[in-house]
Amino acid sequence: MRSETFVLLSALLCTSTFAVQAEDTALDELMASYWAEYLEASPLAATVFGAEGARDTLDDLSPKARRARRNRLGAYEDHLGAVETHKLSDDGREQFNAFSWMLRQEAANLDQNTSLLTFNTLRGWQSMLPQILLSQPYVTQQHYEDLLKRYRQIERYARQNVDLLEEAIRAGYTQPCDTLEGYSATISGYIADDPATSVYAFPFDNMPATIPEADQQRLRDEAHALIRNVINPAYRSYAEFFEESYLPACRKQAGLWSLPGGRDAYDQLIRFYTSLETDAETVHELGLSEVARIQGEMQLVMQQVGFEGTLKAFLEYMANDTSLYPRDEQSYLNYIAWVTKSIDGLLPLYFSRLPTIPYGIKVVPAQTAPKTTTAYYQPGAENGTRAGNYFVNTYDLPSRPLYEIPALSLHEAVPGHHLQISMQQENKRLPAWRRNYYFHAFGEGWGLYAEKLGIEMGLYTTPYEHFGRLIYEIWRAARLVVDPGIHAKGWTRQQAIDYMLANTGLTEANIIAEVDRYITYPAQATAYKHGELKILELRARAEAALGDDFDLREFHTALLEGGSMPLVVLDARVDRWIGTVSNGAEE
Repeated sequence: MRSETFVLLSALLCTSTFAVQAEDTALDELMASYWAEYLEASPLAATVFGAEGARDTLDDLSPKARRARRNRLGAYEDHLGAVETHKLSDDGREQFNAFSWMLRQEAANLDQNTSLLTFNTLRGWQSMLPQILLSQPYVTQQHYEDLLKRYRQIERYARQNVDLLEEAIRAGYTQPCDTLEGYSATISGYIADDPATSVYAFPFDNMPATIPEADQQRLRDEAHALIRNVINPAYRSYAEFFEESYLPACRKQAGLWSLPGGRDAYDQLIRFYTSLETDAETVHELGLSEVARIQGEMQLVMQQVGFEGTLKAFLEYMANDTSLYPRDEQSYLNYIAWVTKSIDGLLPLYFSRLPTIPYGIKVVPAQTAPKTTTAYYQPGAENGTRAGNYFVNTYDLPSRPLYEIPALSLHEAVPGHHLQISMQQENKRLPAWRRNYYFHAFGEGWGLYAEKLGIEMGLYTTPYEHFGRLIYEIWRAARLVVDPGIHAKGWTRQQAIDYMLANTGLTEANIIAEVDRYITYPAQATAYKHGELKILELRARAEAALGDDFDLREFHTALLEGGSMPLVVLDARVDRWIGTVSNGAEE
C-alpha cells in the first residue's frame, strides 16, 4: 500500500512539474514573439540593444505604424489572458507579472495625448539619432553601406517627426513656451556647412584597414554627399518648422492640468513611472516630508564644519570657494575618472557578481549640453559590441561643483546604472525583452540607492562630499513636490524654480534646466525616490527577517540579477529570496 501511494505521488509530482514547464515554455514563447515583433518594427531599438535587426533602416513613424504598435500591445494582452497562471513556476509568475504590467502601461500611455510630446529638453530625435548611429561599431564594408542607407532615410524620418508635432499642435499638446528658449540650437547645431565636420561624418573618418582604400574613399564621398544633400536639408527643414510653426503654437501654461484630459494623462504617467498605484497628491506630500527630513541632515553637516547661518548662506559660502570647482574641462574629467576607478576597486566587497562589459566616460555633445542635465548613462549593447558610457556635462563648468562628483558617479556609473543595466543584459536566464526593458522606478531607484550605498563604501571623504550627496538626495525629493505641483496643482515655472532655489543646494543654472525637464518630461522625475525608498524598505525587511544570515552582497545580486521590474513585482521577488535563504539556513 505504501509503495502504491509513493508511485501515485510521484506520478502526480511529475504531471505537475510537466504542466509547470509547459506553461512556462508557452509564456517564454509568447514573450519571445513579442520582442521579435517589437525589434522588427523598431530597427533603431534593435541597434540600441545590440540585437539582430535591420541595420539599414530607420523606424517608421507613420500613423499606420503607430496603430500597428498599439494593436500589437492589445493583442499580446489578449494572449496573456489565455495563460494559466496557477500552472506557472515562481520565476514564470514573476515574468508574467512584469510582462503584463508593461503591456498595460505602454498601451495606456499611447492612449493619451502625452504620447505627442515627442521631445523634451533632454533630447529629441535630432540628437538621439546621431547618438544611436555613432555609438555603434562599424567593422565591415557592409556596415558602412547599411549606414549610408540609413542616411538616405533621414529626410523621411524628419518629415514624420514633423507630422507628429503637427498632430500635437492640433491637439494642443505642445511644450510650454518658457521651456523652449534656446532649443532651436539643439537642431541647427547639427547642420554642418562643411560635411566633413558633421557628426554624421565621424564614422567615416577612420575606417578599418580591411576595407580597400578606394572603397573607403567612395564611402566617405557618399557620406559627405548625403550630409550635404539629405541630412543638412532635413535638419534645416525641421528647424524651419520648429521656428515658424511649433514655437508660435507653444502653450502658455506649464502644467498638463491646463490641457484637455491633462490631469488623467498625468495620473497615468505617475503610475507608469513609479510603477505604483499612487496619485499626484500623495506624491506631493511624500516629497514635502522627504525634503524636511533631508534638510535636517544638511543642518548636521553645517554644524560639523562649524558654519553658523542659513542653508542659503552656506550654499553661497560654498559657491564662492573656488577650490570646490573645476579649473578646466580636462581636470574635471580627470577627477571623475579617479572617482569612478576608486569605486570599481570596492565593488567586490558589496556585490557577489559583477558584469563583464566595461564602461567609458564621455562628454555630453556641445549641441545639447546647454539644455541637458549634469550627467546621464548610455547602456552598452547586449551582445558586447559596445561599452556603456557615462556622459558628463562640461558646459558652464562654474556650475559643476567637484563635491557632487562621488554621488553623481555612484548613480550614473557604478554601482548605479552601469552595474544594474549590464547585469540585467548579461543574465541570459531572463527573456530577451527583460534584458533590455527599463522600468524607471527600479532603475532610477537603484541609482539613488547606490548614492546612499556610497556612505557604507566610504566614498564620501569630506563633509562637503557628504553635503553633495544630500544635495542630490534633496534634489530628487524636491522633484516629488515640484513635478505634481506643476502638472496637477497649477504651479508656474517660476514657482517651481523658486521652490528649488529655496530648498535645494543646486545652482540656479541647474535648477532652471531641471525645472524645464520636469515640465517637458512629466512624471518621469517621480520615479527616483519611490524606487529608492522601496529598495531601502526591502533591505530593512530582509535584514530583520534573516538576522545574521543576511548577506549584503547576495542581497544586491538578488535584486539586480532579476532585471528591472515594477516595484510590486520586486516586493514579491525579495520575499521569495528571503524565504529561500531562510529555508537554506534551517537546513
